[in-house]
Amino acid sequence: MRRAHIRSLAVAVAVTTAATGLTGTAFAAPPAGEAHATATTASPATSVVKAARAAAFAHAPATGVGRGDDLQAQDVMIDPEGARHVRFVRTHQGMPVLGGDLVVHLTERLTYAGVTRAADHTVAPAVTRAKLTARQAEEKAAAVAEGEAESAELVVDARGGAGALAYQVRVTGSDTTEAGGSRTVVVDALTGTVRSNVPDSDEFLSPHLIDALRERGETLDPATGTAPQSAGLTAAPSAGAAARYPSTATGTGTSLFAGKVPLTTTRTARTSYLLKDPTHWGTETRDAKNQELENFARGRTFTSTTNKWGNGAVSSRASAAVDAQYGITKTLDFYKKSFGRKGIANNGKGARAMVHFGDKVANAFWDPACVCMLYGDGDGQMIKKPLVVLDVTGHELTHGVVDATARLEPTYVDAQGNQYGEPGSLNESLADIFGANVEFSTDNPKNPPNYLIGEKLGLDQKFLRRLDKPSLDKLEGAIDYWSPATRDAEVHAGSGVSSHAYYLLAEGSGRKTIRGVAYDSQTYDGVPVKGIGRAKATAIFYRALTRYMVSSTDFHDARVATLKAAKDLYGAAGTEYKTVNRAWAAVNVTAANTPAGGR
Repeated sequence: MRRAHIRSLAVAVAVTTAATGLTGTAFAAPPAGEAHATATTASPATSVVKAARAAAFAHAPATGVGRGDDLQAQDVMIDPEGARHVRFVRTHQGMPVLGGDLVVHLTERLTYAGVTRAADHTVAPAVTRAKLTARQAEEKAAAVAEGEAESAELVVDARGGAGALAYQVRVTGSDTTEAGGSRTVVVDALTGTVRSNVPDSDEFLSPHLIDALRERGETLDPATGTAPQSAGLTAAPSAGAAARYPSTATGTGTSLFAGKVPLTTTRTARTSYLLKDPTHWGTETRDAKNQELENFARGRTFTSTTNKWGNGAVSSRASAAVDAQYGITKTLDFYKKSFGRKGIANNGKGARAMVHFGDKVANAFWDPACVCMLYGDGDGQMIKKPLVVLDVTGHELTHGVVDATARLEPTYVDAQGNQYGEPGSLNESLADIFGANVEFSTDNPKNPPNYLIGEKLGLDQKFLRRLDKPSLDKLEGAIDYWSPATRDAEVHAGSGVSSHAYYLLAEGSGRKTIRGVAYDSQTYDGVPVKGIGRAKATAIFYRALTRYMVSSTDFHDARVATLKAAKDLYGAAGTEYKTVNRAWAAVNVTAANTPAGGR
C-alpha cells in the first residue's frame, strides 16, 4: 500500500548521462547532505538548473510559478538525444508547498520546451497568517493520530484545489497505524480541520485486502522447503597471500521461497562473515529482534562462521533474511542493468532491510523513516509466514523509486487507512509492473517470472493481482478499464487500468501462453493490440515515470506521459508510439474522454 507523500523539502541534484533504449533513463537526488558538493562540482548540472529555474519564472503562465515562490532542484535528467529535464519542489514565502512539484523541460540549447506540473492552479494561499498556533496544531494531530506529535511546520497545501495555509505534523507511535508506525497529519491553519492523515509507511497488504481475507476465511501460507546444499557456491578461504579484512566473499543462502541462492557477503575475519553486500553499495539485512524498530542501526547484524545462511524454513531466523537480501539485490540489479539506476534513489547507496519486525506483524513495508524494507513474521493465523517473496520486495522497493521521482499520491485516505484516487492507483500499478519485471530479470526457476503478483502467497485465487486481466482479482475488485468512477477507486482496484495498458503494450491482446502461464487479455473496444515487447514497454513506462509524471498524475496524464516517452525513445512516427496510444485506448483512456476541469 502506498502512503501519501508529505514531507519537508530537500535540495539535491545528481546528473548521469543516459543511453537510449533500456539504459540510463532516470537520475534521482542524493541525500540533502550531499547536495552542496554535487551542485558545486557538477557544472553542467548547475547550468541546467539555473536555466530551468529561469525558464520556469519566464514562462509563469504555463508553469504556474509566481511571486513568492522558490524552486529547489530535486532531479536533473540529461537525455542522450539532448533534452534536459529538471524536477523541482517548491516553497512559497519560505514554506514547503505540498503538491507544488513540477518538471521543467529544456532543449539541448537550454531553451524552454515545456512543463509537467502537479498543481494547475496558483499555489499562493489567500490568507498567510495562521489562526491556530503550532501547539494547537500539534495537539490536534496527536489526538487524531493517537500518538506523540513532533513540531508543527507551516506549509502551503496546494493538493486538490487552491493553496491553503496549513500545519504539517509528524506523529510517532500512532495507535491508528499497524505496528505503531508514524503518520503525517496536515491541519488547516485557519479552521483546524484535518486536511490529511496518512501513515508514513508503504504497507504491501492494505486494510481493505486484510478485511477481505478475513471475511473469506483465507490465509496467506506460501509453501517453503529445503533443498540439498549446492556445491561450489561458497568461496573457500584463500591459502595464498595474507588476507585483508573486510573483503568481499561469496556465500550460499537457503531461502524460504527462492531456493538455494548465491549471496555476496562481507568477510570480516578468517571465519567471520556479515550479511552485507559490498557489490551492491553496502546493501544489508538485519534482524529487528521482533521489536518495532524504525532505526536500522538498532537492528542486530546477521553473522556467520561458514558463509552459509538459512535452512529454507522459519526455524532459522536467517532464512527470511536470505529472501530479503536476495530480493533487494535482484531488484537493484534490475534497475541498474535496465536503466543505469544506481540504487533506489540513484545516489549510489544500497537498500536495507530488517526482518522479524514487530510482534506478529502481518505485513511488509517500505518505510521512509528507516529508508529500508521492514518485514513482519505474520500473525501466525491469517498470514502464516514473512512476506519476503521476490515480487513483494520488487513491488515495495519500486515505491521507493517513485518516492525518489514523481512522488505519486492518493487523492484521499479513509479512516481505516485505505487509499483512493488515480495517482495512488498509478503508483500501485507501477510497483506491480516493475515488481513483475524484477522476476523476469532474475529468472529464478524456483520463482518463475510471470505477469502475476503474489502468486506464491498461497491464495485461493492463485495470485493477488495480475496484469493481463486485472478483474480476475476478486479480493481487491481490480478493474480492467477506465470509467469516471475510477477517479474514486481504492488504489489497488484502480491500479488495474494502467497495469492492463502496460501488459497490452508489452504482449498484446488475446490468448497466449508465456513461460508456461496462460493469459487472455481483452480490449475495451474489441480492437486487438499487437505488443511491442516487454523491454520496450518497460523502457517507455520508466522514462514516463522519471521525466513526465508528478505527484498528481492520473491515468489520462499517464497516457500523455508515456506517449512523450515513446516519442523520445522511438519517434512519433514509430510503431512504439502508435501502440502506446492504442494500448491506452484499449483500456478506455483516450484524449476524447479526458475529464474536464483541473486538479
